[in-house]
Amino acid sequence: MSVKAQLTGMVVSDKMEKTVVVSVQRQVRHGLYGKSQRKTSKFVAHNEDNEAKMGDTVAIAESRPLSRRKRWIVMRVVAKAPVV
Repeated sequence: MSVKAQLTGMVVSDKMEKTVVVSVQRQVRHGLYGKSQRKTSKFVAHNEDNEAKMGDTVAIAESRPLSRRKRWIVMRVVAKAPVV
């Protein structure tokens, strides 16, 4: 079995049943000018027990296709969002 990709990001939406949208940021260098810039990707991830809430930092792992856009699973909640 191959090694699955794992990423860490912040939950930006938890409005769906058993599903969250996770925003992952990475830094890349511009090809010509060399300046560092932040790029953001959004992944739809399966959240079986609805443990991840909006603002939480979560670890997600690649999985088999679960629906049209859902190809990631929430592995664990790394940090809970601060309560305001």
